[in-house]
Amino acid sequence: MTVREAEKIRRDYYGKISPSEEDRFLYAEALGFLIGETRDASAMVELGAMHYEQRQFDLALKYYEMAAERGNLNAISNLGYIWYYGRTGEVDYEKAFSYFDRARQMGDLIAAYKVADMYKNGYFVAKDPARYRKIIEELYLRVKDHAHPDTPAPEIFTRLAGIRAEEGKTEEALSLYDHARKCLEWRIQVHPFFGDLTIMKWLIRDVYRLRDFDESRCMLFDLYYLLEKPVRVRFFFEGKPHEVEAVPEAGGMTVRFDDRWFRTVDDFFRKAELDGLLLTTRCEELFDFEVL
Repeated sequence: MTVREAEKIRRDYYGKISPSEEDRFLYAEALGFLIGETRDASAMVELGAMHYEQRQFDLALKYYEMAAERGNLNAISNLGYIWYYGRTGEVDYEKAFSYFDRARQMGDLIAAYKVADMYKNGYFVAKDPARYRKIIEELYLRVKDHAHPDTPAPEIFTRLAGIRAEEGKTEEALSLYDHARKCLEWRIQVHPFFGDLTIMKWLIRDVYRLRDFDESRCMLFDLYYLLEKPVRVRFFFEGKPHEVEAVPEAGGMTVRFDDRWFRTVDDFFRKAELDGLLLTTRCEELFDFEVL
């Protein structure tokens, strides 16, 4: 392999919505080659992110630390996540705050709202709800006119929506949630990262605490709400019916999608496919949802 060939594999991978195992293997090989040949910090971050998505957090930590040593902003922020959530088996809020605050000072909006979260929850720093609200309000002003899936607009909008709901401003909260949902749907269609699916799940649950569920407006991600209890839902794809069913088991819900079973609702959203593509990447092609 040459540097030129590795870069081509890297570029080609960016355009794949549902990469195969072979695609991922070649991409990882290309990134590893580039790291060895060029010490490219962005390749370190990409390889770390690939391992993170596959929940190989020890390897993600390794490559993020390599890139952070070279001052890479994304790596510094991502290290905050690893320690905040204890991805390698140990939660360390002091390290998390250190990395997030360092990235925030470098201009990273994601790290900034995580710093806010730590003030809200009292993780390493003292609880400070007023400071949490102030940071989120300031971040909202920075992203509200640039609400694109590539920005952390959904994360910031959902946090501000929670603040507005606590203030009793229900309609404003719902408007923020709806905007965040649209951005998340776009993002998930392009790249169904498990972290974004988790945000969508929380968003849906929060929305239906404030708004009655309307079956006539049901869409794919509303299944996060419906599948919390026994239910059967039918929808159509390319004129053909498909059925999703939630069945109680061991204190939770297993999910049947046509003739395939999934251990949990999260498992269904991560793995369910139609014609070889993830269901979540086809959400705009699914119609006529009906609760049976």
